[in-house]
Amino acid sequence: MNIRTIAATALGACMPLLLVFGQDPATTPAPEKKERPKRPPRPGVSTPGVKREMSTITPAAVFPVPGTPDWQVMTEDAVWVANGPKNTIHRLDPKTNQVAAAVEVGKRPCSGLAAGFGSVWVPVCGDKALVRVDAKTNQVTTTIPIGPANSEGGLIAGPDAIWMLTDMKGTLSRIDPATNKVTAEIAVAPGSVACVYGAGSIWVSSPEKSVLTRVDAKTNAVLDTIAVGPGPRFLTFGAGSVWTLNQGDGTVSRVDAKSGKLVTNIEVGLPGTGGELAFGDGFVWATVFQIPLSKIDPSNNQVVKQWTGPGGDSVRVGHGSLWLSNLREQNLWRIDLKQL
Repeated sequence: MNIRTIAATALGACMPLLLVFGQDPATTPAPEKKERPKRPPRPGVSTPGVKREMSTITPAAVFPVPGTPDWQVMTEDAVWVANGPKNTIHRLDPKTNQVAAAVEVGKRPCSGLAAGFGSVWVPVCGDKALVRVDAKTNQVTTTIPIGPANSEGGLIAGPDAIWMLTDMKGTLSRIDPATNKVTAEIAVAPGSVACVYGAGSIWVSSPEKSVLTRVDAKTNAVLDTIAVGPGPRFLTFGAGSVWTLNQGDGTVSRVDAKSGKLVTNIEVGLPGTGGELAFGDGFVWATVFQIPLSKIDPSNNQVVKQWTGPGGDSVRVGHGSLWLSNLREQNLWRIDLKQL
């Protein structure tokens, strides 16, 4: 919270202030402090033999990232992580396990990262813009004056465009990487915040309406609106399906990409805000504070392993490893998939 000091420089302004501060405290009650809503308890799963402690994992590498290491994206030769309070994204070298660069991108990178068309794409909430960074030179090449709809969302690179939600009314913007211009705005469900590409479509989550909207990535036509679990926010694509992390009840919904039908809601026990979802190595991976990793097997739609303890907030799989952003611990773990 910012504290502003009010100074009176003229006598006429000082006298009323003196009168105010001279009043009986009983007649001027202090304003009530607004408390953040508490996260609901996160029970995780109750299946015997599934839970274990984070201390059982030995990371292959630990990357210090002072600040709040959060959103990640993979490119051919790097892992990128956003760091909101430092106004940077960090480039990690998977060959050397070193932080190779810190790139200043503008005020408060937020709402995910995307990689495509030789660039890393960074929404910045402070500047209400989309920043394009050259993935080879680490240089900012363009700043597009459109901001993300919500700080807790996501954007995606499709085959020929970048897609991002740009307001809470439900506007999905299509950005041409050749011109860095918005070429289409598609109306989707109100309160939509994140999207993913798969099976020729852009899939958009709306926590407000508890639905997925399916948009044809070629024609921009809305093809379907699919009810899923309560409060879907983060999502991923894999095993022929779209998966949503539902903040309302902590489940993960699976939607078949061919039929557009809800297959199941999987009990994972991760209700509340924050977290992330990723697909890799044949599994779905979920992360939230207190339960940094949950491993879901698409072959049976069950949580097969779940790790509890400190760490977590964003997760990706690539370069032969799982990468876990530990926001509160100010670092990022690289984990050998064989350990998991």
